[in-house]
Amino acid sequence: MSPQVKTPPRMKERYVKTVIPGMIERFGLKNPFEVPHLVKIVINMGVNEAKEDIKAMDQAAAELALLAGQKPQVRRAKKSISNFKLRAGMPIGLRVTLRGARMYEFLDRFINAAVPRIRDFRGLDARAFDGRGNYNLGLTEQHIFPEVDLDKSPKVRGLNVTFVTNAADDARARELLTLFGMPFKSSEPDDKIKKKIPSAAAAAAVQG
Repeated sequence: MSPQVKTPPRMKERYVKTVIPGMIERFGLKNPFEVPHLVKIVINMGVNEAKEDIKAMDQAAAELALLAGQKPQVRRAKKSISNFKLRAGMPIGLRVTLRGARMYEFLDRFINAAVPRIRDFRGLDARAFDGRGNYNLGLTEQHIFPEVDLDKSPKVRGLNVTFVTNAADDARARELLTLFGMPFKSSEPDDKIKKKIPSAAAAAAVQG
C-alpha cells in the first residue's frame, strides 16, 4: 500500500492562493517573500480555582487540549501574594503555543466554527493590535468551541488568544488576518455608509 499523503490545512492553502495575492495588490509589494505571515498562536487560560481544587486544573487542561489540539503547559505563580492566598510555584493557569499545521487548523476552526457561536456577535475589535503586528483577543467562555462538551464542562472559563505575525505594522497585520477571514468590525460608522448626493454640476449634466 502506498503511504497516505497528508492534505495541507485549508488555511495554509488560503494563504498561498488568497492572502499572498491580496497583500501584494493592497500594499504594492514586489516580491511574495515580502508578504507577512502568521508565526504562531498563543492561547492562555487562567484557572484561579486550582488554588483550592487541583482537579480544576486537570479539567481545564483537558478542555484546552481539545480545542487547541495540543497538550497545554501549566503556568505557575512566579511570586507569593498573601492578599490573593498565592504562593510561588502554585499552578494558576495554562498556555498552548501553536505553530505549523496545528496553528492553521486552529485558525480555521476559530474563524469558521467558534466565532459564529459568540452571542450577539457584531465583529471582532480591530483596535486590539499591540503596535507590533500582533492581535490580542479575549474570550469570555470556552464553550464557543464545539469541541467542548457542555455536559462535561459546567465551569465557564475565559481565555486569551494572541495571533503573532511578522508584519511590520498593525495595518498589514490586520489586512493579513482579514484575508484569512477574520471578521473585524467595520471601521466606518453606519451613518457614513450612504449614497452620496450628486453635486449641482453633476445634477445639471444629468438633466441636460
